[in-house]
This record gives sequence, C-alpha cells and structure tokens, in this order.
Amino acid sequence: MKVVIAGGGPAGMMLGLLLARAGVETLVLEKHADFLRDFRGDTLHPSTLEVIAELGLLDELLRLPHDRVPEISAQFGDASLVVADFRHLPVRCGFIAMMPQWDFLNFLATQAARYPTFSLRMNAEVTGLIEGGVKVGSEEIKADLVVGADGRNSTVRRLAGLEVENLGAPIDVLWFRLRRKETDPPGSMGRFDAGAIFVLINRREYWQCGYVIPKGGLDAVRSAGLPAFRATLERLVPWAAGRSAEIASWDQVKLLTVQIDRLRRWWRAGLLCIGDAAHAMSPVGGVGINLAIQDAVAASNILSAGGSLQEIQKRREWPVRVTQRLQILMQDRVITPLLSGRKALQPPLFLRLAHRFPILRRLPGRLIGMGVRPERPDR
Repeated sequence: MKVVIAGGGPAGMMLGLLLARAGVETLVLEKHADFLRDFRGDTLHPSTLEVIAELGLLDELLRLPHDRVPEISAQFGDASLVVADFRHLPVRCGFIAMMPQWDFLNFLATQAARYPTFSLRMNAEVTGLIEGGVKVGSEEIKADLVVGADGRNSTVRRLAGLEVENLGAPIDVLWFRLRRKETDPPGSMGRFDAGAIFVLINRREYWQCGYVIPKGGLDAVRSAGLPAFRATLERLVPWAAGRSAEIASWDQVKLLTVQIDRLRRWWRAGLLCIGDAAHAMSPVGGVGINLAIQDAVAASNILSAGGSLQEIQKRREWPVRVTQRLQILMQDRVITPLLSGRKALQPPLFLRLAHRFPILRRLPGRLIGMGVRPERPDR
C-alpha cells in the first residue's frame, strides 16, 4: 500500500509518521519550502503530548524550547479569572506546551525520517487529482490512497468535489507582532474588554498578537486609522506602552479569516480528508491542532487494521460536531455580544463560579486539554 498525503501541517505530518511507523509507504507533499508560518497555532494540548508519549518521544520533544501552561486565565476588564486547570488530567503532562508550530513540525519530520518507508517533499504542491494518485505540476504520482491534509482552503477537497457545510463564524482576527521585553508577563494571555478581545501568544522574541474583530470589520478598523488602532492596543495592554508605534503600516497587520465548516462526507474511493481539510475550526479554545492530531491517530489506527475510510469519518465526526457546537455557542453567547458592545463587561456565570470554586475548572480543562474523544496510537 502506498499513501500520498497532501499537506505538511500537524495532521499530515503526524499521519505520515504513524503510517511509516506501521510499515506503510508514505509520501508527504508540502507546497512550501519550510514550515515557517505566522498563522500557525502554538498550542500542544495534553492530548497531543500524550500521543507523543505513547510513541516514546516525549522527552525528546520537551527538550525543544517551550513554555508550560498548567492553567488558562482570561482577563475581563480589570478582573483576572482562571478558566481551566489541566493539572488533574489523567495524563503524563498536565499542561499545554506553548511551542512554535514550525518546531513541532520539524520534530515530526525528523522522527518520521528514521523510517525507510517515509518521504517528505517540500515545494511540492498538489495541483490535480488523477485516477489512483495526484499531480504535482506536470508530474503524476501514483498512490493507493490520497489524503487531503492541506488545510481549510484544501485543494484536494475542492478537486474531489466534496460538499462543504458552512456553519458560519461571526469573527475574524487581525494578526501582527509586537516586540517582547524580559520584563513583560511570562505567559500567553487573553484580554476581554468592552468592544475588544485581544490575544497575545508568547513567542519568546516577540508577541504574536490576535485582535478579534466582527466578521467583515476590517474596512471599519482601517478607516478609523492606524493611530486609533494603536491607541486601542495601548489601552488593552498598558504594560506594552510605546510598542504599538512599531506597527508603521497596515502591511504589518494580516487578516486571518475565521471559518467553521465541515465536509458532509470526508472521503470517496481512494481519497480521504482529515484535519482542517475535513472540518475548519474556530480559534476558540485553540483546539484545531489537537483535533487534527486526533484525526491522524484514528486514521492510522483504522487504516493499519484494514478498516475503511467510512470508519474513520464515523470515528471522528462526532467529536468534531460536539466541539464545533461548543465553539459556536461561545461565539454567539460571549464573543459577538462583547464585540458589539451590547453586553455588559462581565465574565460568563460558569467562569465566575469556576474562579470561586477551583474544582469546577477541571471540566473546561478536560474539554480543552483532552477533547471529546482523545485517541491513542496502536502499538
């Protein structure tokens, strides 16, 4: 059996590693020359770290630079609340590892390369589907199975004609960097304020920043002007005073279009989609990477056991549907009213209770840290 995987993101690289480990001839095609992308997520949740531990690679992974987040806090106005606690999860790592995704993908590529059945080609974009394979430019590559793991704008799923169900997302995110100082707060954080939601991801040398806006709201932000945008940032993170001037033009601010969708059917004969190619997630909870990893684990387990593509969708569709429903609930009940200014600046009741009664923090810790149906690689 030969498998060709389009896309060298978390789903594609993990599936490539697992299949090669099982002795399956596997080729991963990545259209870029490297893994360096600003839009990559940096969170490795406890469920993903447990998969790595099951593969015997945890110690080696954690030698890479990373920060450990045993609990998630959010700031609503001047009040800081603990939202989720991972320390009580029944896994080896009761924390989220904040690690640049390009480091994680390079790690997976290095581990997979140890198996003779694994190959990775960079600068190799799938441009067409053929019977029993794919095209990369004018080159035809034969395969028994083609896996689309090429993200939310998947070329494979478009070429395959698979039907997408769009669930809607009321937000987009403006993505940019601010310089980081040693005196800054150490962890990544989220700030909820009247009419504004702001996320900062600690990438050591700089802050990767996400400023949440209503869907289609970019023109309104730009028309208000850069000085107004900078002033908003200074208000949200006063400890970074002066650094907003580093944003000299709108060219430094990228639009990340948020979408929530899923395929009605993830497969057809000889072809399967997983990860964002099968179900694009909202950034709420930062769980997209980990769902993609779980897809890859389930796909490898089922394929290695001689199971069908339909079984893979059946195994993974339910956790995807539940997670997307929870994300939509958060967007509709909390994020959209906050951004519109219709809702008074007050944390949701459950978060207020969780802050007061620490044991309640374990439930969101379980949902965020492990997901609805965590997967374990077969030995």
